[in-house]
Amino acid sequence: MLRSSWNLPATCGLLCALLVVSAARIATAAEKNEPAPAVAIIVEVKDAIGPATSDYFIRALEDANERGARLVVLQLDTPGGLDAAMRDMIHAILASDVPVATFVTPSGARAASAGTYLLYASHIAAMSPATNVGAATPVSLTGPAEPSGPERPRKPQPGEDDDRSKPAEPGSAGERKAINDAAAYIRGLAELRGRNADWAEAAVRSAESISAREALEQNVIDVVATDLPDLFRQIEGKRIKLDKREIVLATAGLAIERIEPDTRTRVLSILTNPNVAYLLMLIGIYGLLLEGYNPGAFLPGIVGGICLLLALYALQILPVNYAGLGLMLLGVALIIAEAFAPSFGVLGLGGIVAFVVGSLVLMDTDVPGFEVARTLIGGVALAGGIALLVTVSFFAQSRRRQVVTGVEQLLRETAVALEDFEGSGMVQIYGEIWQAECSVPVRKGDRLRVLKVSGLKLEVAPLP
Repeated sequence: MLRSSWNLPATCGLLCALLVVSAARIATAAEKNEPAPAVAIIVEVKDAIGPATSDYFIRALEDANERGARLVVLQLDTPGGLDAAMRDMIHAILASDVPVATFVTPSGARAASAGTYLLYASHIAAMSPATNVGAATPVSLTGPAEPSGPERPRKPQPGEDDDRSKPAEPGSAGERKAINDAAAYIRGLAELRGRNADWAEAAVRSAESISAREALEQNVIDVVATDLPDLFRQIEGKRIKLDKREIVLATAGLAIERIEPDTRTRVLSILTNPNVAYLLMLIGIYGLLLEGYNPGAFLPGIVGGICLLLALYALQILPVNYAGLGLMLLGVALIIAEAFAPSFGVLGLGGIVAFVVGSLVLMDTDVPGFEVARTLIGGVALAGGIALLVTVSFFAQSRRRQVVTGVEQLLRETAVALEDFEGSGMVQIYGEIWQAECSVPVRKGDRLRVLKVSGLKLEVAPLP
């Protein structure tokens, strides 16, 4: 008789496992077929626009594109910023598959200078009440350029009215070049988004600024909204152009997700602060110098090397005037030279002057938030001046101090005669026995003053 090998519990377990795997696969397939999440990503910028800001915004926008978000809202409150960082942000907006709405908020905020360009580049331009936009004239980055002639009125173009009341163009070629480039750039953005291009150019050429209500009336922005829900309500169903296609915004019921600056952004923001970069450079230079004076100390060299590398990284992405950097290095070199070649303060004074001038022109921009604080420069210069004064005083005192080593130490010192002698005899000074010569007779025990040292002989004379 054959025994059956069929095992009921094992078969049931196998069937359950197959059911669980099948259910997991069905759930995964269903997830893949789900529509894009109805989420709006909020990115907040409340400071001058710089490398850290652009890095933070671009990475947030890339994350929104990967996740298929419905909308990215840039909450903006800025006095302006660096041209390179602003253009990087605009390039990211123009290449984005997710619509970007720039929202100047809260009340009292502004979108000045670089903020105006970002507002014009965005698919949706919105402002809160009691905010303003404009003053987009590019700031001179290298100081006044060499004039190419007196200021002259702008010549009318073909088909344009000869309006002599228009403001005269700047008299320097460099300023005209910067302003014309900026005006053409913002006009192109305005034409792309169908906004007021004439006012945009006036904001660049004449630094005009207007309120939110005026901006809406003049077709500079699309919406005046009090908060995010009000913004979403007003732009619901609005048609916008993304690259070569049009989409209809569906903003009703969007979940809000804020992307906060991460550790990388915070560290980059600290390093690219001109004041921090300035201090890191000084710590690096003096740390390496201390290591050179005390080989083997290690700590000054390690700290100085790290700080100098961090400073060089920050200066590499900041708008640095290399003439200013060279003047600073020259100033430090002259101050150090003062310690080795005392010049009664001439080298040190020249070093302080070069260092201060270099510090003032180090940052090649007048953009708020991207210049070294005058108080910091003054404090460093004051500390250098005090150190120089102490050094010069020390050298002056050392020149007046009596020599305490070498043959010169014996001059004007007192010796004691060890015997009676006329002309030449033996004397004792500092516990040493010397042969001495004297022009008058000397008795044993007489105290004699040393007048001259000639080899191993002393020329002495009796004390008065």
